[in-house]
Amino acid sequence: MTENSPSKRMTQSLNRLIERQIQKALAEGKLQGLKGEGKPLPDRSGEAFLDMATAVATRIMAEAGALPEEFKIKKLLEAAKQNYSRADTDEEKRVAMALIANLQQRYNIAVEARRKFMGP
Repeated sequence: MTENSPSKRMTQSLNRLIERQIQKALAEGKLQGLKGEGKPLPDRSGEAFLDMATAVATRIMAEAGALPEEFKIKKLLEAAKQNYSRADTDEEKRVAMALIANLQQRYNIAVEARRKFMGP
C-alpha cells in the first residue's frame, strides 16, 4: 500500500468512523454493564491462524458451550503433552506418547473433516 493509496485512505476513513461510533456509544453509556466489563480480554491467540468466518463461528459456539470436537481433542492433547513432560519412568513416557499419538491423529482427522465441511 502506498502512502496515499485509495486502499490506505479507505482504511483510515473506516478507522475514524469506527472510533466515532465507539466514542458515541461511550458518551451514551451503551458500553457500560457489558458482560466481562473490567476483566481482561480472553486469549484468542489461537484464532490468528483461522480465517475470520471460522474464528467468529468458533467463538459463538464456544460461548454457547458447543465446541467442535477438534477443540475438545486439542485440550486433551495439550494435557497429554504436559503429562508426558512430567513422566518419570520410561513406561510412563511410553504410555503418554501413545496417548499423544492417538490424540494427534484424532485431532488431524477432526480438522480435516471441518475443512471439508466448510468447503473451499
